[in-house]
Amino acid sequence: MSILSNRKPAASPRPDEIWFTRCPVPTATGIAYKLGWLGEAFEADGIALRTLQESGTELGRHHYDHRLPTLIREGGNMLAIAARAQGEPTRLVGLTWIEESQLILARPDSGIRSAADLKGKRLALPGWSHNDIPAHVRGTSIARGMSLAGYKGALASAGLTFDDVGLIETPDRLRNIGGSGRDLLPRGQGQRSGVGRLWPIEALAEGKVDAIYVKGAAAIDQAREAGLVVAIDLDALPDRRFRVNNGTPRPITVHQSLIDDHFDLLVRFLAVTLRAADWVTEQPDRLRDILEYETEGSPEAVDQAYARLHEGLHPTLDAERLALFDSQKKFLFTHGFLDADFDLAGWVDPRPLEAARAFNEQRPALHTSALHTL
Repeated sequence: MSILSNRKPAASPRPDEIWFTRCPVPTATGIAYKLGWLGEAFEADGIALRTLQESGTELGRHHYDHRLPTLIREGGNMLAIAARAQGEPTRLVGLTWIEESQLILARPDSGIRSAADLKGKRLALPGWSHNDIPAHVRGTSIARGMSLAGYKGALASAGLTFDDVGLIETPDRLRNIGGSGRDLLPRGQGQRSGVGRLWPIEALAEGKVDAIYVKGAAAIDQAREAGLVVAIDLDALPDRRFRVNNGTPRPITVHQSLIDDHFDLLVRFLAVTLRAADWVTEQPDRLRDILEYETEGSPEAVDQAYARLHEGLHPTLDAERLALFDSQKKFLFTHGFLDADFDLAGWVDPRPLEAARAFNEQRPALHTSALHTL
């Protein structure tokens, strides 16, 4: 008997398409998409799987505001939390924790070798984003929010605070936060998502600041090209609290109407992504190729940044991840990235993920393409 057999029928007709969106980072959603599993899981029902990254700019705005009822989002928490703070009817259905090379970079002659060495230094603070939608400016100021959180963690690990450093504002250059059109461009056609413009590499290389925060494979490549060095590896710090940031934890959010009207389709989607998370340990070479596409990093940078990918790719809603996520929400509110605060517990809905796990456990040998029977 299906685990969903006792649920009421869907309240509205089957949709013609399901949308999903993700950032240029490692996600089970992105991996399942590149493997072709998501498309296979829905094709028998005539439901098309679409990504906002293959859409035009008008739909691309929903990467931020989540106003597509059939949109599933796995990406950075700043945009997801900001949308909820603005009253969007979304629900949090899962959290991942992926170590992906959060670094403080410096010039080789800076003398910065540890977090304690940041005292008295000039740290780059990217400016607020330029967004055509004024209400989206704060939530889309990704580089600013991530840099602040990264510095906070590094400083706290050495018993320091923002009072011990100087924050030097640098221009924000990212325009395409949702990566609209990214999936329409071939790999190797540079800066498909704009991630290459995220960090103030030039300000550091030119001596305008003493250190910058960066994250991910593409940033590792940029640092090498600019002759910069890793001063502090936040991933090496023993306490996860010092690494809470936009991608740690990384949320999976959905529109409330998708849960209410098409619960079974959401469960099917999540079941496929859970299987993709299982797959990552089995095919390292194929995985590397996918991650190069998703993150825009070189093979060497991908290996360095995501060596521990398999440890946190499976989503959960466990107490530790929720507590760390709540601390990020409070940080964003305190530093002006949210319109309002809200109760995290009221945002969480564990049912879809629980149902997806139960479905996969009932049919462990089922090929992914047969998931349309759910």
